[in-house]
Amino acid sequence: MKKKVELEIVALSHSITQTHSYAVVLGESNGLRRLPIVIGGFEAQAIAVALERMQPSRPLTHDLMKNFMEAFDIRLNEVIINNLNDGIFYAKLICASKEGAVEIDSRTSDALALAVRFGCPIFTYETILEQAGISMEESEAKGQKEVPSTYSDKEEDLSKMSIDELNHLLKEVLEREDYIKAISIRDEINSRK
Repeated sequence: MKKKVELEIVALSHSITQTHSYAVVLGESNGLRRLPIVIGGFEAQAIAVALERMQPSRPLTHDLMKNFMEAFDIRLNEVIINNLNDGIFYAKLICASKEGAVEIDSRTSDALALAVRFGCPIFTYETILEQAGISMEESEAKGQKEVPSTYSDKEEDLSKMSIDELNHLLKEVLEREDYIKAISIRDEINSRK
């Protein structure tokens, strides 16, 4: 049996390697290795909304999926990033219901968005972490583990804006349902309090 390693989301940011993409960085729960995974913008937003416990005016797709699963008494017990092939990560949802346990194939980004909503553990196998993981220095890992970081908007320097401007911008981006940008703005506002 393959050795499983528990992971947690430690960062969410713009992908340095791919335009219009994001990277979710998973950290080993009791270690210094990181597993960066490139994901799309919609999936990054879905993860960020759940991490920040935001309540969108309408349910996002992953919220709908969670509501659907709960309505039929299906629990998400864990997510396993179970394969890496040609740079693409694969995942499984390990679910349980009255009828028994079932494994469901999933895109890794969708699995992570659901894991955050259900509060279930995220695992990968030691072999995948050895193949694609990055080892962090202890001082770097401590700084990164404290608070998940979202991307910073290159177009607007939030630090140069007034509180009123930030509040106005926050209202605009929430109306556009750009929750990732909203988190960055909210963090800037909170850092000034």
